[in-house]
Amino acid sequence: MTSTRLPGKPLADIAGEPMIVHVWRRACEADVGPVIVACSEPEIAEAVRDHGGEAVMTRPDHQSGSDRVFEAINNADGDQRFDAVINLQGDLPLIDAAAIRASLTPLADAGVDIATLIAEIVAPPERDDPNVVKAIVSFNDQLSGEDARIGRALYFTRATAPTGAGPLYHHIGLYAFRREALKRFVGMPPSTLERRERLEQLRALEAGMRIDAVLVDSVPVGVDTPADLAQVRQKFSAKQVDT
Repeated sequence: MTSTRLPGKPLADIAGEPMIVHVWRRACEADVGPVIVACSEPEIAEAVRDHGGEAVMTRPDHQSGSDRVFEAINNADGDQRFDAVINLQGDLPLIDAAAIRASLTPLADAGVDIATLIAEIVAPPERDDPNVVKAIVSFNDQLSGEDARIGRALYFTRATAPTGAGPLYHHIGLYAFRREALKRFVGMPPSTLERRERLEQLRALEAGMRIDAVLVDSVPVGVDTPADLAQVRQKFSAKQVDT
């Protein structure tokens, strides 16, 4: 709610409903388990509950979404029925439910601690934009089909990387954690590279945790500015006309 570029962002109206409600719906459509909105503001919780969703109040002083998710999952699932949790940011109202489901796929490998999403950069300006986080991912060329779309994340950076010929990948800030991996992650202090790049996932890599990334077709529009909000509203209007 205190976003400097778009104050009150979670409750911004999109097609007659708050943005956080649209994100909650996308998560429900993924149909991979219970959906809980973790928030520190009563007005967000009220908006979610008014539309039939579940919200969990958390402390307002968390430094990251991962910390907030850890508190929320412990409050909502103290019996630890679930061994994995997806951290979906509340500003992705157009994310594809299939992409949310895909984020769990790498966890089928017992060696993977955390999974995330990437998409190939197709707009040339994004290659050099420091606001676009690039994922450096190693793919196994011997695999085919859906397995070929999963690679091991070696690094994340705001720089244009890697160099040389070949695609660059835009990191999508959604994470699927093993429950124990999330506990370990939030228990560690911010790392040197995390502070330098301002990317919390580097804490996990520096600690030797394994992150695998799933290649999806496109990057969902994240709402950070009034211009982003206008773009998303236009897309929702177009969807309503199509239906």
